[in-house]
Amino acid sequence: MTTKRVLVAYGSRHGATAGIASKIGRALREDGLDAVVLPADDVDDVRGFDAVVLGGSLYAGRWNGKALHCAERNEQYLKHRPVWLFSSGPVDSSAEQHEIPPVPAVARQMERLGAREHVTFGGSITAYTPGIIARALVRHGKGGDFRNSERIRTWAHHISGELATAAGGADSRSRPARPAGRLNTRSPGRR
Repeated sequence: MTTKRVLVAYGSRHGATAGIASKIGRALREDGLDAVVLPADDVDDVRGFDAVVLGGSLYAGRWNGKALHCAERNEQYLKHRPVWLFSSGPVDSSAEQHEIPPVPAVARQMERLGAREHVTFGGSITAYTPGIIARALVRHGKGGDFRNSERIRTWAHHISGELATAAGGADSRSRPARPAGRLNTRSPGRR
């Protein structure tokens, strides 16, 4: 049996989403998968991968354009492999406290791609985040790093489990995903 190749692509403005993607890639590799982590702008062809995890940062209720364009550019091939989507953005503990549904652009991509699920992770704005808005938020005590490493790893291990189950003979696109524990996952068809 060959090792499954998983692409973890991300659209990140200041690096927080890139950090989440790196943690997902590391956890997938721990589970024996060949995980490649790339910026969404660098992804022109997903055909060399058995599965794809695509994430984007959220700003003012919009998903990162790099992630969105990656999904659109690769749509015809993404439809034929397992896909998971994630968002990074709330700069508070809300992603830990309750389920945050995908923003409209992500919900549309989930439908178009037949994505397995979506999760929203907390984001990060610190004193090192560039930009006037970031500095103002930090100055007013509204910044912080709200990325939960354990939650990110748990979700990545869940993806590995789904892929392992699919390798056992079941069609990975025909079964609804059932994550272990509360992971803030939601797809448009399961409300």
